[in-house]
Amino acid sequence: MPVIKLPVLLTPGEDGYIVARIPVIPGCISQGKTREEALVNIREAALLCQDGMDEEGWQLPGEFTLEQLDLAV
Repeated sequence: MPVIKLPVLLTPGEDGYIVARIPVIPGCISQGKTREEALVNIREAALLCQDGMDEEGWQLPGEFTLEQLDLAV
């Protein structure tokens, strides 16, 4: 089975947890008390999301680019 590297966005949650999202997988979100726990949990969430992708009608992207946007706030 081929391996694909997916982007993971980590942000602080309001409750002190770290929120993890994989933006290329619809609805793939998890959290953890630490960065390491958040990454373990998002990996598990990604596998669960992948199990339902045919039924839900989406596919993993064959390729993507990551860019950053500068925004004055």
